[in-house]
Amino acid sequence: MGLRDDFPDLPPVWAAGVFVAQLAAAALPFGGLDPGWARPAGLVLLVAGIGLAGWAARWFARRRTPIEPGETPRVLIVEGPFRLNRNPIYTGMTVALAGAGLMLLSWPAAVLSLALPWILGRRFVAAEERRLREAFGAEAEAWLARSRRW
Repeated sequence: MGLRDDFPDLPPVWAAGVFVAQLAAAALPFGGLDPGWARPAGLVLLVAGIGLAGWAARWFARRRTPIEPGETPRVLIVEGPFRLNRNPIYTGMTVALAGAGLMLLSWPAAVLSLALPWILGRRFVAAEERRLREAFGAEAEAWLARSRRW
C-alpha cells in the first residue's frame, strides 16, 4: 500500500507518529512503571537520543552533504558518530522515544519505541545504503562492513 502523494515521508514524521502512538498507549490500563526510576532514566535517554541525533545531523552540515533521505550523497561520512553506527540519527530518535515512553511511566509506550527502527529500516535504510554503494563503491562497502546498522 502506497502513501498519499502529499504525505511528508520523512523519518521525523514517522518518529512523531510513533510518539502519538506512545501517548495513546500510555492512556491504556496496563499498569505503570515505578516513577522513582523511570522518569529520571527516561530523561537521560531522551536527552542522550536527541544529543546523538543532533551530533550526527551536524556532521551532514559540516561535510556539506544532503541529510534528506532520497537525496544523492556527496560525501561518505565515516567520522564522529558514524564511526560505529551507520544510522546515528535514527538510533538517536529511537533512544529518545524509549526515554519518552519511560517518562510516560508506561511499558507499552516504551516498547512502542521499537517500532521506529522497524519502520525506518523498511522505508529508508536499504535504499540509503544502496545509494551509498552506488556513489562511493568500495569505500562504502568497507564502511558498511565495519559499522553497525543500529
